[in-house]
Amino acid sequence: MSETVLVTIDGAVATVSLNRPHRHNAWTGRMHAEYKTAMSTLDADTAIRAIVVTGAGNTFCVGGDSDALAGHADRGGYDPGESVNVTNPGTNLAPEFDHDLAWHYGLRVPVIAAINGACAGIGLALTLFCDLRFISATAKCTTAAPKLGLPAEYGMSWTLPRIVGVTRAADLLLSGRVFTGDETRDWGLWNGVASDGVGALAMAQQWAQSLATSAGPNAVETTKAQIYRDLIRHDVGASVDESIALINDATQTAEYREGVAALRDKRPPQF
Repeated sequence: MSETVLVTIDGAVATVSLNRPHRHNAWTGRMHAEYKTAMSTLDADTAIRAIVVTGAGNTFCVGGDSDALAGHADRGGYDPGESVNVTNPGTNLAPEFDHDLAWHYGLRVPVIAAINGACAGIGLALTLFCDLRFISATAKCTTAAPKLGLPAEYGMSWTLPRIVGVTRAADLLLSGRVFTGDETRDWGLWNGVASDGVGALAMAQQWAQSLATSAGPNAVETTKAQIYRDLIRHDVGASVDESIALINDATQTAEYREGVAALRDKRPPQF
């Protein structure tokens, strides 16, 4: 049974909580493995239509555990700790995304980060691979790496510029300075900024529940895959052509017929 990651389910929405509150949910090799296992299980469960990721207690994740960081220094090399040789989650995972944390892009369902408190290092990197992010205005965040004498970690030099632009990303990546949800509320980094951690989690779960009850699951899965394929494809014509083919396929489904019927009947769709 997992101890560093907790999963609760409310209808079609799962909430995954990083669960080392006594260490401010600091990341370890065991947490890494258990997180991947939990996400893989949820992705395979077709009853689940959205996943919210948050932290137990009043923090999200303060990054790598300080004891583990000291061990890296003593060894003079990176050691992930307990084996994380768990197959990367993801439905039809593209080779480009078959890497640590990047596998979030290959998941069937949207993943929504609820940043309820301090978020640093790999904790921040994880949120950047989520599809949406809701944060407490007072949550303190940092890339952390420069102040540890490390380069940008876990793809943040790829994700952050694409989300907030190169200039703002350089500010955070080069300095490792602390920033808050409130300070960066207009950067395009967050889908919502709440007054506190409880509010951030409520925002994320409300969005997830709304999606689960109003959007066709096949449409959501297909659209998510389109978003990340196009993020690396850089070919608008191929995107248009693919969308036309996908629309043609979708019009043959029961999901599409129900969506059209609901529109004509002026009622919520029953997906």
